[in-house]
Amino acid sequence: MQSPSRGISCIGRTEIIMVFSSISFLYYFLPLVLLLYFLAPRRAKNLVLLISSLFFYFCGEPVYLFLMIAVTFSGYLHGLWINRAKDGRYAKVSLISSIFFGVAPLLFFKYTDFAIKNINLFFKLNIPALKLALPIGISFYTFQILSYTIDVYRGNARVQKSFIDFSAYVSLFPQLIAGPIVRYTTVESELYIRTHSLKDVASGINRFIIGLSKKVLIANSLGELGDIITELNEKTVLFFWLKAISFMIQIYYDFSGYSDMAIGLGRIFGFHFPENFNYPFISKSLTEFWRRWHISLGTWFRDYIYIPLGGNRKGMAKWLRNIFIVWFLTGFWHGAEWNLIFWGLYFAVFLCFEKLFWLGLLDKIPVFLRRIYTLFFTLISFVLFNGDGLGECFYNLKGMFGFLNIPFSNSEIYYYLKSYFITLLVAAIGATPLPKTLTEHLGNHKKTKSILNIIEPAVQVSLLLLVTAYLIDGSFNPFLYFRF
Repeated sequence: MQSPSRGISCIGRTEIIMVFSSISFLYYFLPLVLLLYFLAPRRAKNLVLLISSLFFYFCGEPVYLFLMIAVTFSGYLHGLWINRAKDGRYAKVSLISSIFFGVAPLLFFKYTDFAIKNINLFFKLNIPALKLALPIGISFYTFQILSYTIDVYRGNARVQKSFIDFSAYVSLFPQLIAGPIVRYTTVESELYIRTHSLKDVASGINRFIIGLSKKVLIANSLGELGDIITELNEKTVLFFWLKAISFMIQIYYDFSGYSDMAIGLGRIFGFHFPENFNYPFISKSLTEFWRRWHISLGTWFRDYIYIPLGGNRKGMAKWLRNIFIVWFLTGFWHGAEWNLIFWGLYFAVFLCFEKLFWLGLLDKIPVFLRRIYTLFFTLISFVLFNGDGLGECFYNLKGMFGFLNIPFSNSEIYYYLKSYFITLLVAAIGATPLPKTLTEHLGNHKKTKSILNIIEPAVQVSLLLLVTAYLIDGSFNPFLYFRF
């Protein structure tokens, strides 16, 4: 698995331009792209986005830019072939070929060393690992290309005959690196005709600043907390709980913040990307949690894996098989590690159990208890997700439940808990619909609406200035989902 902070600087710079939360992106790259984009005539706008996106990716992955172009070109040619072979004798051959050439690079770069490691372990061999760097964003753009070729085969999407327009869709920099997974059918019409308005631009800027603030002010702070307490010499039960809770909240704000920024940037450029998070921590079951968390990935697996396998239409045994296949692949998609596979299967077991036995009983339990149940088992899942191998995962779980013969707490952990209490409290409130509900309520009254119209821009500017100060002062600025 990659390091979260992995990246290559652009032309010798110390900052990584591919990270949205960087000075170089915010004050150099983005303003220049916006200027060129809105000055360009309508027919040239996709070309501007394509060139900008390729440069954006080049700054992070100079070598693997050519891999992305090659995979994009393969998807484009396969789309043309599938469209021509549709209803003919080679229709399925063209589809299978598109899937093979689409998935092969992902399998090679992401899973070869995992396969070598396990072959060595099982057969007592010593095959050297390739130690390949994982191309950033490959898991996301691979799925986007697959959605295109499969939808063309199904007749759900028109074939794209312009290589520039298709490449712009695949490489669109707002969502290239970490999603959301944008299907071709979602933006198909907007690739041809997009409307731009001040209202959309304002909405996009607001959404981008919210996401940027979530990422920099909350996710980065909790990431720092996690790093600090991990270095503590004396471990306590409270240490393991604080580590687990801070990571769970961090990854939510990190990934949902990125999604907010991607959606906001898309809106500025005239695209309407799908929502990727819907307050998952207020869920009343794990089934509901996965309808609210990483929505674009869940719906992708549902529509392109689960339903084609038969879904729940072919009896209990095949339904269970399909659930476990999907969740095995979900875990494996996140990385070539056994703990991530185990994490996926963990959810498979719980979702099957809930649907077969537990959901009916949950409906009879008070809502706050259902939410505690969901948060508890979600927290356990993120301990599995965050470990460096199964051994570390189980060590952390043992620490959480007092099986390591360690004290419950000490003065150091109380100090850091007190120091980051406000951040944790703000993060907990922000993970609920309360701020949005309050804002909408104030906006529904004439007196408060006028005040809100003044306050909102001021808050946005203040947040941007605060984020800028943080970025100038600090260096801890990873994106966790670059690992996948």
